[in-house]
Amino acid sequence: MGAIGVTTIGQLAKLSERSLTRLLGPAAGEKLAALAWNRDPRQLKPHRRARSAGAQSALGRKPAIEQVIRPTLLHLADRVATRLRAKSRPGRTVTVRVRFANLKSVTRSMTLDAPVCTTIVLARLAENLVRAALADHPGAKIISLLAISVSHLEEHWDLALELPLGLADEALRPGSPTGIARWAADRAIDKIRDRFGWEAIGYGSAALEAVHSVPDAFRKLAERDL
Repeated sequence: MGAIGVTTIGQLAKLSERSLTRLLGPAAGEKLAALAWNRDPRQLKPHRRARSAGAQSALGRKPAIEQVIRPTLLHLADRVATRLRAKSRPGRTVTVRVRFANLKSVTRSMTLDAPVCTTIVLARLAENLVRAALADHPGAKIISLLAISVSHLEEHWDLALELPLGLADEALRPGSPTGIARWAADRAIDKIRDRFGWEAIGYGSAALEAVHSVPDAFRKLAERDL
């Protein structure tokens, strides 16, 4: 556009759409004319709800050992699960991301029969996925980031009770007796935090380890409404 003396948005807006189309072709001409006059035909959706909830923690360069992975994932699961419970929107698909020292990232995910929003269950599922990712990359001994996200969120959800059938994964099922107990414990923690603040109570291993790469107050600024 500089070849014809157009160097500012104002100059561009003074050109007719026909002139721009003749110079640049129909697609580019129409788009530039619309941009110059700030026209956008797309419908504005200001209250669109997020389709997933996630959190990540940059670790610098840390060894891929349990003493690093477990408290980090527990802290991330706590953030994600608290948001899911606050909106009664558990999710069925759990995804983790592991970034190695060479900046290569891998993801692993699993889709559950029942939606999940309890902190311990989400943390345990994430641990299993991270271990699977590390097993597939035995030469990677240093990690620089861990992330958890939950998708396929339920729009309308009620916790369904399950019979204690002695299934292998019963401890991870939200409607089992163990799952109900964990739900009740999480809700008690939620109520304490609502009254006294996030730092008033937490899970011991996550609270004692220095896994907060970014203050939680800043994390909240990037978390979309569920």
